Amino acid sequence: MPSEIKSVAVVGGGYMGGGIAQALVLAGMPCALADVSAEAASNSVDRLITEAKKYESNGLFPAGAHDLLSRKLRAAESIEDAVADVDYVTEAVPEVLTLKQATIRRITEAARPDAIIGTNTSAIPIRTLAESAARPENFLGVHWMNPSYFVPSVEVIPTTGTSPAAVAAVEELLAAAKKVATRVSDSAGFVANRLQFALFKEAVAMVDEGLATPEEVDEVVSNAFGFRLAVFGPFAIADIAGLDVYEGSFQSMEATYGERLAAPELLKKKVAEGKLGLKTGGGFLPLDRSAAEDIANYRDRAYFELNELKKRLGPAPLKRREY
Repeated sequence: MPSEIKSVAVVGGGYMGGGIAQALVLAGMPCALADVSAEAASNSVDRLITEAKKYESNGLFPAGAHDLLSRKLRAAESIEDAVADVDYVTEAVPEVLTLKQATIRRITEAARPDAIIGTNTSAIPIRTLAESAARPENFLGVHWMNPSYFVPSVEVIPTTGTSPAAVAAVEELLAAAKKVATRVSDSAGFVANRLQFALFKEAVAMVDEGLATPEEVDEVVSNAFGFRLAVFGPFAIADIAGLDVYEGSFQSMEATYGERLAAPELLKKKVAEGKLGLKTGGGFLPLDRSAAEDIANYRDRAYFELNELKKRLGPAPLKRREY
């Protein structure tokens, strides 16, 4: 297994796979791109290079990005051609179990025995897909977020059989691509999509109940807790606010919505133990009370800057259709 990844292939030239290819090339990796056919791969590469020119001129890609992609991104004739002699392969075909299984089998049959293979599945457990890999020790989940180049997070999901060397090599590659690689457990949806889809399910329920329109829900989320989530995660936000405050809010919602929105047992345990968050020296996170002023100053500066950024960007061009 390569201790350092120096060449890559991406299988799947759609929006996700194309963005991953761009990010890896701009991190200095030569990349072969395969798609459903040689023609589709060629069209995808042309699109990505043209897009890079536009992004570079708009200041969204670094100077020289177009030239680098022109030189280092190539369209492969087939999956086998793309993966034949590279250190690392990203599988990024559509989220269909049978398609992913078939693609992973083709990749592992054609790739070098030491090649590392990462699947970009959004929700399928990695252990399920690893059954299609000839060498499961070289296989892991590497879940990029959409759009791939611009969103920092990448979830790294090893199985119990994944080699530590494979995980380390992938994390080093992601660091070179300036990504925030977070190692998470192998479970359906992982961390990002389990949370994202839980929020979406509750949002749809509110609309279905007639409590708010989709536009109203989006406006509240993007300007309320979604605004804060750009800076702090849910546990930091809860610890700063106070876990006793959270427990009280859950009690109010449980009275209306029942067990579905009751306070989690772990939250109640923290409160019962007097671990209320920042004001008691930590709740879910080990926060130092002496840092309270620094945290407040950082929070206020961050929220001010986010507000200024939103003003500069203006509203998103989400125009409604007329009926």
